[in-house]
Amino acid sequence: MKKGESTVTSSSARIKRISMMTAAVLVSAAAFLYAQNDTAGLTAKNRIRTAGEGIASREFRRGVQAYYRGSFNEAVLQLEKSLLYKSDDNLILDWLGKAYYRSGMEGEALTAWQKAYDSGYGGLLMQNRIEIVQERRITGSSYENSMRYTEAGSFPGVRGNTLIFSEPVSVLPDRDGSVWVAAYGTNELLKINVNGTVVSRAEGPVNGFDRPLDVIRLQNGNLLVSESAGDRLSLLKPNGSFIKYIGGKGRGTGQCVGPQYLAEDANGNIYVTDYGNGRVDVFDRDGKGLFSFGKKQDGFDGFKGPTGIAVIGDSVYVADCVSGAVYQFDLAGNYERLLVQEKTFVHPESMKVWGRYLVVCDSNKVISVDSDTGATYECARSGNAPSRLTSAVPDINGNVLVTDMRSNEVYVMAKLQELIGGLFVQIERVNADSFPAVTIELSVENRHRQPVVGLRAENFYLTEDKRPVAEQKLLGAASNNTVEDITLIIDRSSGSAAYAEQAESVVRELASDMNGEGTLRIIAAGAVPAAEYTGSPRAAELFSIKAVKTGISDTVPVDLAVRLAANDLINAEKKRAIIFITTGKVTQNAFARYGLAELTAYLNNNSIALSVIQLTQNSCDEEINYLCSNTEGQQYYVFRPEGLSDVIRDLKNLPSGVYQLSYVSSLQTNMGEAYLPVESEVYLMNRSGRDETGYFAPLQ
Repeated sequence: MKKGESTVTSSSARIKRISMMTAAVLVSAAAFLYAQNDTAGLTAKNRIRTAGEGIASREFRRGVQAYYRGSFNEAVLQLEKSLLYKSDDNLILDWLGKAYYRSGMEGEALTAWQKAYDSGYGGLLMQNRIEIVQERRITGSSYENSMRYTEAGSFPGVRGNTLIFSEPVSVLPDRDGSVWVAAYGTNELLKINVNGTVVSRAEGPVNGFDRPLDVIRLQNGNLLVSESAGDRLSLLKPNGSFIKYIGGKGRGTGQCVGPQYLAEDANGNIYVTDYGNGRVDVFDRDGKGLFSFGKKQDGFDGFKGPTGIAVIGDSVYVADCVSGAVYQFDLAGNYERLLVQEKTFVHPESMKVWGRYLVVCDSNKVISVDSDTGATYECARSGNAPSRLTSAVPDINGNVLVTDMRSNEVYVMAKLQELIGGLFVQIERVNADSFPAVTIELSVENRHRQPVVGLRAENFYLTEDKRPVAEQKLLGAASNNTVEDITLIIDRSSGSAAYAEQAESVVRELASDMNGEGTLRIIAAGAVPAAEYTGSPRAAELFSIKAVKTGISDTVPVDLAVRLAANDLINAEKKRAIIFITTGKVTQNAFARYGLAELTAYLNNNSIALSVIQLTQNSCDEEINYLCSNTEGQQYYVFRPEGLSDVIRDLKNLPSGVYQLSYVSSLQTNMGEAYLPVESEVYLMNRSGRDETGYFAPLQ
């Protein structure tokens, strides 16, 4: 009996030990689950997550990874599936909104973000994002000349007891965000970056400049400076080194006395307001004097004090500081009309071009003039302090740069709502394949979708989980890239069939202009759009329209062709564009699947421009015009006099606000299951912007 009891006791002990071991395993498993990072909020506190939460976590991870691969439609599907299992998770909603936004479905993105925000998620960052996207959908990115500008910062000529420059009189913005400043008082040309740091100085030839007054960039990239006291022009290389003089003191052709402001026409001819001679001098692209104009003509009494000058198309506009008017001439100097009435301005100085508008400085005010109607709008003023504004020029970041000779400053002026709303920052991609080394790509724009270029390492501040990252570095800016990927869409509609030879010629010329750089893709837009070629532009220089497999169709879904072209460019070079080769006419149901607003949003939200090369001189249909004008593209006629040689160049010169940074993470990955947060702040003078996102390290 005791033996039996002993046996029973032994079995009970074994059962008890097994139960304790099982409990320990369960406790350990629970502890492991509790220790996991709360991926997308998918693990509740103090309990083991359910099977549904596990599925939600897995699909969320897949959705984030698909997003960073550029597969936005796949990301939407994965995130929606995740949301089915965790419908109240705001982080999933945030990511779903991001995927919708990059897919061009801004309405759906706003709905997702608004739902998360209404639940208390995101705070001011989410509110600002919603407001900016809503505003863009309503107002677009067009320039509003009646909107006032206010000071966003300045480049002072004196810092403390250090003289940097004296009497800035003219500015010339560069495509990299920097600016050339002509300093009248210190007889030099300075290059200043977006943060106000002087990066280089040019003092002209050996004997230096003699009162430089204006500086412009010529079509060949060289700089031209007027020397008012030297009675000449100085031609400089793009870096500011001296090449030669143009003109000299005198009253004959090709001579001047007190040259002031400069302009260039499409033919490369140079126009100079010659204050001492009371005229405008004209030189050819090589600096040879051609003729002058400004004396009395029918309907025109002659100049009394010519100052600002600008060229738009076939018209030359000249301001007179004595009469206070703006006059219009043709390129040969023949008087056409009085654009702005006399005594409108007190003392107009320079006059620069912004689209079809002329930006004029007048004492302490900056005024824009409609070159069609002559209507004037005051867009900025320096206040009541003594000032003399001499030059106002729009820069590549959407600001207006204004020189004030009297206060010895260069003002950076921006729209008031830009200062209040700040910058729009988006972390577009995170690459953690070499974790803990992490690389991120982010875009910086203003509220009106204009890229902000020229930022430097000191403009960025990265954190992870609100703590500064280690070894932060700025790897590069897409605006500096020289390689661009291009996708050509050839219209295969019945209406375009008669122009097949012209389309073939366009493809060959554009392929040649790419100089073998980048990737060229060709899509034929037939009944079912299809890719015809992908590869080096060199191989397409002998392109034959007969080799196109896609047949001609009476119905061409342009929306599907554009969408297909954009899909291939998502992971292409940061500088990328679509060129649509067409007669400009669309067929029935051309936009049945995707609307114009959705298409333009898809292109804009992924930094893809769409230009049009028109095979006929007839006007394009409204749909084509809308796509082109709302995606920073341009329209070209196949047989225009200047040819198509500048099409690729124009697209390469479009600004890009994409930057790449790297850092070393100190976060724990939990075998690659943890959602790792990262935040980015961008500062530029009085403006800033912020974005927050996250990523997953590789599974282990």
